[in-house]
Amino acid sequence: MNALRWMGAPVLWLALQVMLLLLGLGSLLWNAVALVLYPLLSRETGRRVGRAGIAAGYRLFWVMARAVGMMRLHSEPLDALRDEGGLIVVANHPSMLDAMMLVARLPRSACIMKASLMRNPFLAPGARLARYIRNDSPRGLVRLAVQDLKQGGQLVLFPEGTRTTKPPVNAFRGGVSLIAKRAGVPIQTVFIDTSSPYLCKGWPLWRLPPLPIVFKVRLGRRFEPSDDPAAQMRELESYFAAGVRQTPPLCGIHP
Repeated sequence: MNALRWMGAPVLWLALQVMLLLLGLGSLLWNAVALVLYPLLSRETGRRVGRAGIAAGYRLFWVMARAVGMMRLHSEPLDALRDEGGLIVVANHPSMLDAMMLVARLPRSACIMKASLMRNPFLAPGARLARYIRNDSPRGLVRLAVQDLKQGGQLVLFPEGTRTTKPPVNAFRGGVSLIAKRAGVPIQTVFIDTSSPYLCKGWPLWRLPPLPIVFKVRLGRRFEPSDDPAAQMRELESYFAAGVRQTPPLCGIHP
């Protein structure tokens, strides 16, 4: 029996906060473990263990969310990409949960991390162990991303740069096609469909949205590296703008 059938709004709100608290505590615990493992493991082993550990933690969160009936994530299509090395995965960005959705199914993948977060003692150890990509500078970001891809990694990117504020997608920022060209790897497009406003741009973490929160993931077209990265970025933006099926209608609106 779905828990939502008998839970009242106050209980649902509390359950959501407990889930987020457990996610935070799990993150702190894994970062403590990563802090110990970082000097003990080789770079390659640390990268593999670090990424698998983060993916496992995110999968546990989604299992828990599904068990109480608050969130439904249909991301099985990503399993086809799970073991493929040297791949850039790009997606639209409706929610703060998007990276968690993709990484949970793609344990080889790396994300782009703000340089300030890579210096945060509570968040950085796990990202450092997994060899996530720092965004200190555009040139450094591209260099590190290309190096990781050539070593068989996957890179998860959101070309909008931030969560969607101008449906169907924000204007795309450069970099994805340039990285693909220099690394000689394809770009796999992924669509994240949702009608929920939860954790869109401007939605407070603590506010209870309409339930259940439903996300669906679809694989889109695969783009081969292009000799004209700028033109390919325009093509990618047009492709996503035409392909997004659902846009949260309440983003940025606070009742």
